[in-house]
Amino acid sequence: MAEFKVVGVIGAGQMGSGIAQLAAVAGSDVWLLDKDAGALHGAKGSISNSVQRFVNKGQLSKELGIKALARLKYTSNLEDLRYADIVIEAIVESEDVKKKLFAELDKIVKGSAILASNTSSISITRLATATKRPQQVIGMHFMNPPPIMKLVEIIRGADTSDETFNATKTLAERFGKTVVCSRDYAGFIVNRILMPMINEAFHALYTGVATKEDIDAGMKLGTNQPMGPLELADFIGLDVCLSILKVLHSGLGDVKYAPCPLLVQYVDAGRLGRKRGIGVYSYVKSPKQSSQREMKFLFQCPCCSCFCFMKPKKGKPKEKEGKDEKKKE
Repeated sequence: MAEFKVVGVIGAGQMGSGIAQLAAVAGSDVWLLDKDAGALHGAKGSISNSVQRFVNKGQLSKELGIKALARLKYTSNLEDLRYADIVIEAIVESEDVKKKLFAELDKIVKGSAILASNTSSISITRLATATKRPQQVIGMHFMNPPPIMKLVEIIRGADTSDETFNATKTLAERFGKTVVCSRDYAGFIVNRILMPMINEAFHALYTGVATKEDIDAGMKLGTNQPMGPLELADFIGLDVCLSILKVLHSGLGDVKYAPCPLLVQYVDAGRLGRKRGIGVYSYVKSPKQSSQREMKFLFQCPCCSCFCFMKPKKGKPKEKEGKDEKKKE
């Protein structure tokens, strides 16, 4: 079974950076690749900050944190991935773009290497047709953000071998993840259920059933979810939600997956969610603190390891009782 001494990750966005961090903390040497040098620079900073947060919270020793960061290398050259035991792509959710990448990787990486896709909805079987190693192509769908969320969906294509599946499952477990396995149908498990809920929330808003605030409050308080569906859609990215719904609609052929016109309109208008500062909701961004502030709420939930957001308390922090007593004296 593959040891995965060297892991390649393509795409230096939040997903790719998080996957690269997981692999480095788990002991693999990691190449993180992106064509955009700015994205690589940003990823290096965000990974360093994330590792430091885990160290500060006692979830990772300082020594292991330093070693993990030392295992990470950054590149824009596909040739640097030639010795990788597995390459995990986390690029744009487009079948054509992913196929083109896999075709290029197939010519570069060693014959034993596994090609894994972090796609949240696209057929693994179809992606595998772009390569001459369909038995070594697999879906490895991480949840956002990868260092925090405990789940990984593994999806076997029509030709994925048992050896590839077992090795990939073992790697995900080495990352500390719980694995669920899905057959290669559009949307797999999580998005097959989640996206219709988000889409229905947009329909409820579109037809005037309730306000966006009441839709989200109803689902949070009524079904004990950390975020309402519209807030979650903003967090995921409305363009990503739309893309997945289109895959569900075309792949499963059921009108119930057809994207709500309001969602389509928002994406057409560039209202893509938190990453753009506006989606269903508007997000005020301060020049320096915005991204740090959002990540603080994301990673420092004191009660659980989910991606719920802690809203800051307004006003000045209260002084500790000890200090008050000394002042009285």
